[in-house]
Amino acid sequence: MSADLYLQLQWLPSPGAGWRTELRAVAQAENVGKALRALSNYALSANQLTQLGRKITDLVAAGAQLEGFTPFRLGLVSNATLDLLVPLLVASAARQGILLECIKGNFGQAMQDALDGNSRINQARCDAVLIGLDHRELVSPSQGQVGQDPVEGALMRLQAIRDGLAAHGGAPAILQTIAPPPENLYGNYERRAFESIRARAARYNERLLKSLEGSSDHLLDVDAIAQVVGASQWHSPGEWHIGKIPFSLKVSPYFSDQVARLLGAISGKSRRALVLDLDNTLWGGVIGDDGLEGVHLGQGDALGEAYLDVQRFALDLRARGVVLAVSSKNDDATARDMFRKHPDMLIREKHIAVFQANWSDKARNIEAISRTLDLGLSAFVFLDDNPAERALVRQMLPDVAVPELPDDPALYARTLAAAGYFETHLISHEDAERSAYYEANAQRAALADASGGLDAYLASLDMQIGFAPFSAGGLERVTQLIAKSNQFNLTTRRYGSHEIAQMAKDRDIHTIQVRLRDIFGDNGMISVIILKPQEPDVWLIDSWLMSCRVLGRGVEAMVLAEICRAAQARGIAIIEGAYHPTARNGLVRDHYAQLGFSLLRTEADGTTYWRRSTLAPVACAHIRRMDASPVSQEDPAPA
Repeated sequence: MSADLYLQLQWLPSPGAGWRTELRAVAQAENVGKALRALSNYALSANQLTQLGRKITDLVAAGAQLEGFTPFRLGLVSNATLDLLVPLLVASAARQGILLECIKGNFGQAMQDALDGNSRINQARCDAVLIGLDHRELVSPSQGQVGQDPVEGALMRLQAIRDGLAAHGGAPAILQTIAPPPENLYGNYERRAFESIRARAARYNERLLKSLEGSSDHLLDVDAIAQVVGASQWHSPGEWHIGKIPFSLKVSPYFSDQVARLLGAISGKSRRALVLDLDNTLWGGVIGDDGLEGVHLGQGDALGEAYLDVQRFALDLRARGVVLAVSSKNDDATARDMFRKHPDMLIREKHIAVFQANWSDKARNIEAISRTLDLGLSAFVFLDDNPAERALVRQMLPDVAVPELPDDPALYARTLAAAGYFETHLISHEDAERSAYYEANAQRAALADASGGLDAYLASLDMQIGFAPFSAGGLERVTQLIAKSNQFNLTTRRYGSHEIAQMAKDRDIHTIQVRLRDIFGDNGMISVIILKPQEPDVWLIDSWLMSCRVLGRGVEAMVLAEICRAAQARGIAIIEGAYHPTARNGLVRDHYAQLGFSLLRTEADGTTYWRRSTLAPVACAHIRRMDASPVSQEDPAPA
């Protein structure tokens, strides 16, 4: 397997002969959104992506309702022609459940578009703007001026574009690293020659990364993308000269998929759990037939080392917060023996949050894992060497991502990595702890089954809750929760890190971050509340969202009690809130009613408005307040 893995998106199944027929008939589908998402989840060529992207745009223009899609408005400014990429971006975004609208700037006028408050880009109020600048921003040595560093000039122009977009359009930027072309002047001395294009690109990229520290802007690492497929395949002088196309069109499906992954991460759609098959996926052979001594696993055996790579990559994912689970057709005791007794196993039972080894079908097992972890199916990736099992799970559980695997196990880990299911746009302290949270959730579920009813179970958890305002160290996690929370989210308002930082400083706005501990450990930050003044004695609940992993444990009542306490301390007599219905937050439709709020009115779109006195009592049980601040050392309290 070569660059074709990436250029042909080989982790996705190939579209069948009937793909184009299904595309033509998609408008008649019972669920158009679901049908489009299914059509997007194939290894599509640039032409097929163009057809799909145009179909999506035409359906939206005709008023079609695409259920399950999250709208995202992306601005595009560049020193190149991006028109041909737009339908590919729209189609690739559909894989992430994103309904993408692209707002194009004028060719070669990124600066003018950014600085003009009336430009189409700024007037569109984009969710993000992709600034597509490439190596042509770095003047070649023969064109440079004595005493002027072209890298400094390029970075100054980029900063002016970023500032203009933020000031006039309020949109965060997506910044690209620069991929140097394969042509060079100095041969093996190229990296050392200060004025070479490769050395300039390296300096530019290093400074660009530095500028992102503390920023709400995002990074699209084009340099890394180009290195993966090869610089000679990425750069196409002919296509640049013909149409000012910034890179070869044959890499456009991979580039578009990379952009879509980033938009998915920004929108909170990254996967969070990896479900593993066992036989011929984590080791070579069948444990039930071959026994511990007969399977292939370990150093000194090429096949055994390939499976070690799979286990090592899975553990690396777990270390950054991805939850591991097992779904295998196997005898439970026999399967566990491998984890307990084989000396070369890297993954052990303690690393697995839920272990489903039985003779049920794997789709049913994955559903059981989903319930145990309290994670939606769209959070899961399923890794299995067996094409029949992959096809079954794709058919029965279309929300679960199922990568195609090659015949050679040595390429399993690379293929899973190439698929990019676990894309992230920021890393918080709590990401690294997430797998532990969900492993503890599985223990809680086992305790619930063994307890004598809900009250006894909740009491046995010995829960402690803590409240604090937003803090500098916790802003990344707050931003992450606001971006990712869809089910327990009353208004689904999205705020970037810059806006959140401003609210944290605003004395008129009251912010709350909530942490929860129990006998199984620290659940971390599990809820975010933003309260804004409505009238002199009225607070509006602008945002109230919570991690679904703590639902059904009485946290909502404790949060309400804290809101009322803080409101009374500021002389606020009334709190008001709204519920804006979406395709995914039906879970909290009755949230305010259940907490004793009175209904004020209902809008035509189903939005409801509620009111409650801060003096009305709040029934809380089973949870006590933490004695100390809930903010960890990574989330220091504001001075």
